[in-house]
Amino acid sequence: MLLALAAVWGASFLFIRICVDDLGPVAVADGRLLGAAATLGVLLLPLGLLVRRRAPIRRYLILGAVNAAAPFTLIALAEKRLDASLAAIINASTPLFSALVGAAVGDERITARRGAGLVLGMAGVGLVVGLAHAHVDLAFLGAAGCSVLAALCYALGSTYAKHSFAGEPPNTLAVGQQVAAGVVLLPLLAVLPPPHSPGAGPLAALAALAIACTALAYLLYFRLLAEVGPTSTLTVTFLVPVFGVLWAAVFLGEHVTVGTLAGGALILASVSLVTGTGLPRPAPAERV
Repeated sequence: MLLALAAVWGASFLFIRICVDDLGPVAVADGRLLGAAATLGVLLLPLGLLVRRRAPIRRYLILGAVNAAAPFTLIALAEKRLDASLAAIINASTPLFSALVGAAVGDERITARRGAGLVLGMAGVGLVVGLAHAHVDLAFLGAAGCSVLAALCYALGSTYAKHSFAGEPPNTLAVGQQVAAGVVLLPLLAVLPPPHSPGAGPLAALAALAIACTALAYLLYFRLLAEVGPTSTLTVTFLVPVFGVLWAAVFLGEHVTVGTLAGGALILASVSLVTGTGLPRPAPAERV
């Protein structure tokens, strides 16, 4: 399940890159959100797994805006200029921002190990942005900034969810967030509609993004949380950029530079320091 989750989340950057030029960042984000909400509703409602009758609407709108609408739009905007592989690697810095936000609100403490990890992570992001692309201009730096800001939004959103939705059923939380975020983006979609009439390819990519990379990925994520706990589930952070780079290289022909690999390695090493997690190791065989 961990590999499957990493594979579909890594593929999200590929699908965004395929459809963003025709649909535009806002339509990609809103289509992803509303499609995922519809899919989750179809899957969960018949099973009676959406149990909340009176949802805290204002809090859901805040969560949807910060944890989904803003980062989804920012990532799509970034990928109008960034390669999908670079966007995936920069997004791996999310746990670093989570540590900073957690320290700011008093949830966590910045130890020497975490401090070193944060410095290393920022160096990794700088290396990716500075050396991983042949033509670094203002548009490229702006796109990279959007990707970094998306990672910060995820960190803020997860901290807000922790404080404002304690005890909320995970399935209800997942659906509520998607619906609220989709509603938040609707006025912006009216102002910034798709620039082109999309063909079958971009529409298929958007459908895959909504169904596989968002709806089904959330179900995998919450099942992993229940079965192996948050620490082991967090190791998906190490695998998502690997799959993101792999899919972009195989299906889009993106060139993976030394700067990309070196910066990605620094980011993942820093995440290990900050979170205290690493890739899961096989359990030792039992003796008979």
